[in-house]
Amino acid sequence: MNVELDGVDKRKNAPIRAAIPIYSNDLQLASAAVPLEQESGKQVWSALSQYLPAFALFKSDRASTDQDSEAQDPLKAAIREAIKDVEPELLKVKEHVEKEVKNIAIATVEKLREMDPSVAQTLNPVITTKNWETLFHTSITGDEGIPLNKRGSGVKRLVLLNFFRAKAEKDARDRNTNSIIYAIEEPETSQHPHNQRLLLAALRELATDSDRQVILTTHTPMLARYLPNDSLRFLQKDDSGNRIMMIDSEKRNEEISKSLGVLPDHNVKVFIGVEGPRDIEFLKGISKMLIDEGESCPDLDALEMNGELIFFPFGGGNLAVWASRLEPLNRPEYHIYDRDYSPPKKPKYETEANGVNSRPNCTAVITKKREMENYLHKDAIVEVYAEFNIRITLPDFADFDDVPSIVAEKVHTVGSSEPWDNLTVEKQDKKIYCAKCRLNGLAVEKMNRLRLKESDPDNEIRGWLAAIAQIIERS
Repeated sequence: MNVELDGVDKRKNAPIRAAIPIYSNDLQLASAAVPLEQESGKQVWSALSQYLPAFALFKSDRASTDQDSEAQDPLKAAIREAIKDVEPELLKVKEHVEKEVKNIAIATVEKLREMDPSVAQTLNPVITTKNWETLFHTSITGDEGIPLNKRGSGVKRLVLLNFFRAKAEKDARDRNTNSIIYAIEEPETSQHPHNQRLLLAALRELATDSDRQVILTTHTPMLARYLPNDSLRFLQKDDSGNRIMMIDSEKRNEEISKSLGVLPDHNVKVFIGVEGPRDIEFLKGISKMLIDEGESCPDLDALEMNGELIFFPFGGGNLAVWASRLEPLNRPEYHIYDRDYSPPKKPKYETEANGVNSRPNCTAVITKKREMENYLHKDAIVEVYAEFNIRITLPDFADFDDVPSIVAEKVHTVGSSEPWDNLTVEKQDKKIYCAKCRLNGLAVEKMNRLRLKESDPDNEIRGWLAAIAQIIERS
């Protein structure tokens, strides 16, 4: 290659390799596949695999019959996995027992030969063993004592799915990786519509973890509709039989509508549009609190489970898309937008709200405060973190304070000596996101009528809930 090697230690490979790009001007660089089954490839894979997420696939066509060992009882699979972990030790036990028993058997035959050779010559010691898993028995039974294998296919599949999730978490821990991709084919299979909604809500919550990704396939419009718009993909075959993925939202949603249909369940009475999943948690939690404290209020969670109310988190940028998807359905809509900007600046989504209000049977309201978290009482937040042994002191929030950021910084300061401003933007955002989850998921549970009256003196939230109740009554 005419590479100059003066001054290069020619006893080692690395310096020679380093000299090649330095003295060669005509290198034709190109990507090349590295076969991972070769020894050098195995080393590459071992180094890379710890950075890759664990991938777990739950198939839709699994048998889930009484003859399927996992369907009979998922814990049988757990027993097999546990035995596999200690298989080398068990093999040593098996070999030791077989050796000792065989020695005794041979010695017994030899002694017998001394007494009666004719009988001894017809005997031959034979040792048989059973599978280790047959030594263990366990089961999952319901409150009525009914074992899992006697339950319906929907219950068995639901248990299997959560066994699959637990197994994926264990596999990730065993691989020393925090990231997991859950691939689930048709999670709605054999499930009651109520359980479909519960299951999808759980999977959506799972996907909010930055170290978790959930990939679903479905042919059910309800599930596709319930997912964030930018998460949807439509797969189809072109004229040549090649699979293509459609991502462009407008054309994609049109094709989804043609292929799957839209809203086969006709008991939907109202669509509730909010900016994100955390807002859904907030509204459900407040409605539950008011009901528990004796106020007349629509039970948003129950209405959603019954299919009478559907939340859709539009996320700002998808407002136009959602408007085009919902308008043809001729159902009332109630949108709640965060104001975001303090006066005299106009609300962030004022134009979009005006567009919604111009449509028949559609209403859009804008919060008077910055966002939902500004309607939480500081005492509720302090109580939540105290349960985690995190003692924080919070100021009285102003209407346009960034509450999640303030809480995240306070929590960080209590547990770390590193100044908040020294953190990277990525780390700050992750802490803010965690605070937002706790605020809407847990701090709402600490709210009561008195605290809500202090944090929402204008009764905005009660007004939203009353308007939703009126829409449902009329529908």
